[in-house]
Amino acid sequence: MIIVNEHIKLEDSELEERFIRASGPGGQNVNKVASAVQLRYDARHSKALSNAVFLRLKTLAGKRMSGEGVIVITANSHRTQEANRKDAQDRLVKMIAEAAITPKHRRKTKPTYASKTRRLEGKSKRSDVKKNRGKVNFD
Repeated sequence: MIIVNEHIKLEDSELEERFIRASGPGGQNVNKVASAVQLRYDARHSKALSNAVFLRLKTLAGKRMSGEGVIVITANSHRTQEANRKDAQDRLVKMIAEAAITPKHRRKTKPTYASKTRRLEGKSKRSDVKKNRGKVNFD
């Protein structure tokens, strides 16, 4: 069981890991060992996520989420399978934890009279500067 926060806990059965061969440095080890991890998490059918969290997660995941709502994270930055596995799980947990934070509701406000006045004064000063540009007449 992976604990994201006090409300969201992911079951191990919800995560599917596939080990693949990684590219990059490693010499002969790269050709023999499948050290990269491809972590799949079906977010759409998960019981741990509410609909609101899923929708925020969908925007956060971007192209890492398929059309069916499955998040695919590939980790191959480390040389060992365990380190890549931990890295993929940490990235998934971080993404879900960020999606679990509800955005603050924005209240519309109107600009004050003084701020409107300051803005218009600045515009008129700038207008005067531009108006006074041009050729100088010596008459």
